[in-house]
Amino acid sequence: MDKLQAMALFVKIAEQGSLTAAANALGKSLPSVVRMLASLEESLQVRLFNRTTRRIALTEEGRFYLERCRKILAEIEESEVALCQSQVEPHGTITLTAPIRFGEMYVAPSVARFLEQYRRVRINLLLLDRVVNLLDEGIDLAVRIAHLEDSSLIAKPVGEIRQVVCATPSLLAASDGAPRHPEQLSDLPCVRCTSISSSPLWHFNDSGKRLDVQISGAFMCNQVRAAVDACVAGLGFGLFFNYQVMPWVECGDLEIVLRDFEPAPLPLSLVYPHTRLMATRVRTLVDWLDRDLKHSLANWGGVIP
Repeated sequence: MDKLQAMALFVKIAEQGSLTAAANALGKSLPSVVRMLASLEESLQVRLFNRTTRRIALTEEGRFYLERCRKILAEIEESEVALCQSQVEPHGTITLTAPIRFGEMYVAPSVARFLEQYRRVRINLLLLDRVVNLLDEGIDLAVRIAHLEDSSLIAKPVGEIRQVVCATPSLLAASDGAPRHPEQLSDLPCVRCTSISSSPLWHFNDSGKRLDVQISGAFMCNQVRAAVDACVAGLGFGLFFNYQVMPWVECGDLEIVLRDFEPAPLPLSLVYPHTRLMATRVRTLVDWLDRDLKHSLANWGGVIP
């Protein structure tokens, strides 16, 4: 038995003065009303109404219980109204996670702009290159560059991120120009970023078929920025997400090569546990990041759905 529902039913019977009138007011059948009242009285071990064939009247215990029920139901209603009103203006704390480099370059600046507009919100931004369990670690929202495997989560597509191979103009000149096929990379120096690919195999798309190329080089690092710096310094060809190298591509320090062999882009998504009963602050941030990150995608050549 739903105790709150039974209490509301009891109050309605007392106000209507009859079981039939209460049933009609609540849109329930008379037998269901009778059964629920009987269950309530049995659980309380008291009689709430004296019933005759013509009328019902509250017992002393019923009058006492009616006062308490009205107070409890009123407090619940007031709490719900207050909660709804408080959700009109976003407030409270949001825990957000994003990949380290993408978070530094795009998410953190977007969050700063968000907080300038929504002064009552607090955001805890966790920059991590590992995939976190949102439910286990208490995360409200994640920015992910990957295919979503957990079907219990909701993913809002923002766009797609290309994986590109790049090198300095001087290295390309020393290598007799840009490579025409990915297999040429096996004979060229390469910079490995293990946070992007832990394997010395780089994956490409060759006429719709996957092509794996063994690469080697003098520099390997687990942090994107250091690997990009090594690539800019001319230590080798690098495989990166396009946003990670776009500032250097735009100024001419790096050139993208092997465009026709790029692997399929990875989805950029906003991931959260559910949409039902989502706090207004989280929903507002989701909409904000969706707009802001799509604008960033347009600026550095990402793919927008």
